[in-house]
Amino acid sequence: MKARKALASLVVLAMVGSLAACGGGSKKEETPETKAAESAAETEAAGGEQTSDGETPLVVGYSNFSSKFSPFFAETAYDQDVSSMTQLPLFTSDRMGSVIQKGIEGETIPYNGTDYTYYGPADLEITENEDGTVFYDITMRDDLTFSDGEPVTIDDVIFSMYVVCDPTYDGSTTLFSMPIEGMAEYRSNMDTLMNLIMQAGEENTDFTYWTEEQQTTFFSELKTAGAAFAQEIVDYCKGAGLNAAEDSVAACAANWGYELAEDATVDDFFAAMVEAYGGDLASLSSTESAGSALSDLMPSWGDYTTGVETGESAPNISGIQKTGDYSMRVVATKVDATLIYQLTLNIAPMHYYGDAAQYDYENNKFGFPKGDLSLIRSKTTQPMGAGRYKFIKYENGVVNFEAFDGYFNGAPKTKYVNFREANDTDKLNGVATGTLDITDPSFNKDAAANIAQINGGELTGAKITTSTVDNLGYGYIGQNVNNVCVAGDPGSDASKNLRRGIATLLSVYRDVAIDSYYGDAASVINYPISNTSWAAPQPTDDGYQVAFSTDVEGNPIYTSDMSADDKYAAAKEAALGFFEAAGYTVENGKLTAAPEGAKLEYEAMIPADGAGDHPSFMILTMASKAFEEIGMKLIVNDLSNSADLWTALEAGDGEIWCAAWGATVDPDMYQIYYSDVANGGAAAGGSNYMYSIADPELDEMILQARESTDQTYRKAMYKACLDKVIDWACEIPVYQRQNCIIFSTERVNIDTVTPDITTFYGWMQELENLEMN
Repeated sequence: MKARKALASLVVLAMVGSLAACGGGSKKEETPETKAAESAAETEAAGGEQTSDGETPLVVGYSNFSSKFSPFFAETAYDQDVSSMTQLPLFTSDRMGSVIQKGIEGETIPYNGTDYTYYGPADLEITENEDGTVFYDITMRDDLTFSDGEPVTIDDVIFSMYVVCDPTYDGSTTLFSMPIEGMAEYRSNMDTLMNLIMQAGEENTDFTYWTEEQQTTFFSELKTAGAAFAQEIVDYCKGAGLNAAEDSVAACAANWGYELAEDATVDDFFAAMVEAYGGDLASLSSTESAGSALSDLMPSWGDYTTGVETGESAPNISGIQKTGDYSMRVVATKVDATLIYQLTLNIAPMHYYGDAAQYDYENNKFGFPKGDLSLIRSKTTQPMGAGRYKFIKYENGVVNFEAFDGYFNGAPKTKYVNFREANDTDKLNGVATGTLDITDPSFNKDAAANIAQINGGELTGAKITTSTVDNLGYGYIGQNVNNVCVAGDPGSDASKNLRRGIATLLSVYRDVAIDSYYGDAASVINYPISNTSWAAPQPTDDGYQVAFSTDVEGNPIYTSDMSADDKYAAAKEAALGFFEAAGYTVENGKLTAAPEGAKLEYEAMIPADGAGDHPSFMILTMASKAFEEIGMKLIVNDLSNSADLWTALEAGDGEIWCAAWGATVDPDMYQIYYSDVANGGAAAGGSNYMYSIADPELDEMILQARESTDQTYRKAMYKACLDKVIDWACEIPVYQRQNCIIFSTERVNIDTVTPDITTFYGWMQELENLEMN
């Protein structure tokens, strides 16, 4: 579904999972054991739980898994967490999200009044050269082992880098997009056979790169698989109650976000999906699935994911250089502040995911044939690495792990861990009743009240211990500048004033709405950036301003002694001023006519399940009454299916909408606001197509901020970027919510849980220290 597609995009951008984050922790001076026990795989365990010699497993409640547990191809946060239990990242991070560059001996960094020492598998030295190039010199520990006892060397790192930089790689890691010397030359003139055949079309007669038989087989299988794929969606819609049993394919497709002719068939439905994805079957396969992926339904799918050379390309990436058995250098052609985060990739075992016999660095062989990731993909459901735990199995909704005694930072004290699937509504009750030990319920006013009731009045008590941190992301209300403008000129002062008027009237209701929905579990924000970021403006900073709190003349709209009703009245008056400046006719405090290209009626879409269940729903309903009072109609479209929202935005049809952004550790704004990404639309991989702003000055500042590692300079640049976004009034920042992790006080030894948990340093960071009561 489009909803699933959007969720996957957000969680991948976040760089940390819903419950976990990869990293090191406190070093334990213990001799690593190279052979871990295999008893858990053989132990009988009711309900998927393992017991051995009286040891109690830790049971963690999770939303459903997709079985993509690969360090290369995991998509959802939940699958990523499964993978992270088994993996060791090349570099770890501290509690503020900064990369630890001296992991071997450890770096001591204070947080919240306490000094913490962080350890990792490698050291990093960065050198900026006079010619503009940058050297990233990496030195690894020489005593690491994978969970099967095999040694970890720099060849495993190089192998991992070549996997995610392969021309056919379609996972979430984007190291290939970094300015690494020789990257473009290595990836050029190769695409998957599937993409090439799709681009050529069924009527193609040029068989230079594939045979006629391959083409015929491909389209024959695609037709059969596509019909079955679309039929699964139709069946799902009917089974889930979205459609009646007698509804047509078109009616079901409409609930999936696709408008079709009434007599449409499942073939037509699938064709519409293919068109929407621009022929990108790999993306369509997983994101639109209602059960089976398209790849599951095509017998020869794997044969068509291999790369085909259509011209000459470099045999290696010249900027990835081996300098020793445990050292290497990455050469960047220029400074890019985001590259260091891409180097935190997991060290995957080449002998397991690839083929050691196919590795010969000097002869440009890197553990697998270039353009053929089939061997790596074959291990997607069975992860293995040098992380804290070994993956044992996934069945009956439970993932079983066993401690890896050779983990470099000390053998985990809890031998068994189970990740158990649980509905969100069951998570809190699971901890209260004893079926779960740790989980992450949705945290709002009602959830906080329920936790307090279980504990006898407190969020942390005899039954449940609650840990809350700000979510790596934020909620917002967006406006597409092409659809909310005057005279077809979205960048004109008139158009900006139109959007500012709308934003002013929406923003005044943020406080009451967010308090009503979240209580203390969220706060109103005034800039379109997560408060977790070091670049987020703070109230004490020079130039800080409440969003949309000045009138058309630049004067403050509100005073400190105003009541809520006074503020609502002042906002209406200020909005009228903006609308009049935009060219609207205002008579007796009401809008009576709109300028060319603008309207007296706009639609705001909100995915609130058709029941008003959304933090911003109250904002829209209160604002709609205020708009009506001044002569404008705000139509609140409460979508029962969030897929409709993403479909409308991708098609460029949205006017006003409510959603939330996931964020990354680094505040780079290229993907969301850079103009060229907007011009490429959704297919370009960015998200500016939703806003459609095109501002050369903003573009230049985004690039300048990327090309510096000076955090003070970058923060100033990003503040200027945020001011530009507010100036366009394409985005109204709404709330920063909290994430909640709850622990069973009765069953988990709370004193052994990771101290000072933060947005960037989750409880799993020091999981090796956790003990059960």
